[in-house]
Amino acid sequence: MTAMARAENKTEAGGTAHLVAALAKALREQQGLTQPQLGDKLGYTAAAVSAMETCAQPASDQMLVKLEEELGGGLGVFEKARKWMLLEKYPARFRGFSELEAGAVTICSYEALVVDGLFQTEDYARALIGGGHPPVSEQRREELVEARLARRALFDRNPAPLIELILEESVLRRPFGSWDIMRGQLRSLIEDAQRENVFVQVLPMDRGLRGTYAGDRGGMHLLETSDHQHVVYMEIEDQGILVSDPAEVSQLAHRYARIRAQALSPDESLAFIERLAGEER
Repeated sequence: MTAMARAENKTEAGGTAHLVAALAKALREQQGLTQPQLGDKLGYTAAAVSAMETCAQPASDQMLVKLEEELGGGLGVFEKARKWMLLEKYPARFRGFSELEAGAVTICSYEALVVDGLFQTEDYARALIGGGHPPVSEQRREELVEARLARRALFDRNPAPLIELILEESVLRRPFGSWDIMRGQLRSLIEDAQRENVFVQVLPMDRGLRGTYAGDRGGMHLLETSDHQHVVYMEIEDQGILVSDPAEVSQLAHRYARIRAQALSPDESLAFIERLAGEER
C-alpha cells in the first residue's frame, strides 16, 4: 500500500475503525504483547497490526474474527464491531439505506445500467468497481467488494425478506471485465432467481416499440422496513436520495408497478437469462 493510500484511509476511516484500533492497542498492551507477537497470534505481519492500530488499513472482517479470538476475552466486542465496520465501508450516500435494507421485509429493485449490487458476484463487483471513475485504490476496491458481498446474507436471513429484481435487458448484455465474468454473473442470477423468496424479471429492450415504457427515469429501490414503513432509494451521479414522504413514495411505487407489468414474467425471464448464459462469446 502506498503512503498516499494509507493517508487516505486514515482520513476516511470511520468511528468504529478508530474505536477498534484503540481497543485492540489497549488490550494488546494490557497483555504485554508487541505488535509482532500479536501478529503471530493473528496470522498477520507486524506491519498489518501497526496499520490497523493507526487506521492506515482498518481491520478487515477476517482480522476482527481473529482479534475476537485472541484479545476479546469473551466480551464479544470485536464480533459486534463486524457489522459496523462493514457498514462504514459503504460509500456515505448508501449507509442510511443499507441499515434499512438489512432488516427489510420487502425489497423491490429496478436497475437500468448494471446488475443490482445485492445480486453481484465477486468477480463482477470487482471488475465494475475497479473500472469506475474516479478510480479507487486497490485496498478501497477490496473493501467495497467485501461490503457488497456481505449484503448477500439477506438471501438467507430468517425470516427471509421478499426480494424482487427487474433488470433492463441491456444490463444482461453489458459485460464487465470479461465475457467469462459476465457468464458467471448470469449463472449466479439464474441460481438466485430460483430461491423461494426471490423473483427476477427482465424488461425487454424493444418494450418502447409497444407504445409504453415506464423505465425511462432510471433505477430505484423500494423497501418495506421492519416496522412496515415504505421508502424509496435512488442514486444519481454518486448522489443518494432517500424518499420517505408517503405521497412521493406512492407515486414511485406506481411507476415501479408499471415497470413490473411491462417486464417478462419470472419464468420467461429465467428462460431468457439461461439462453444468454449459454451463448458463445
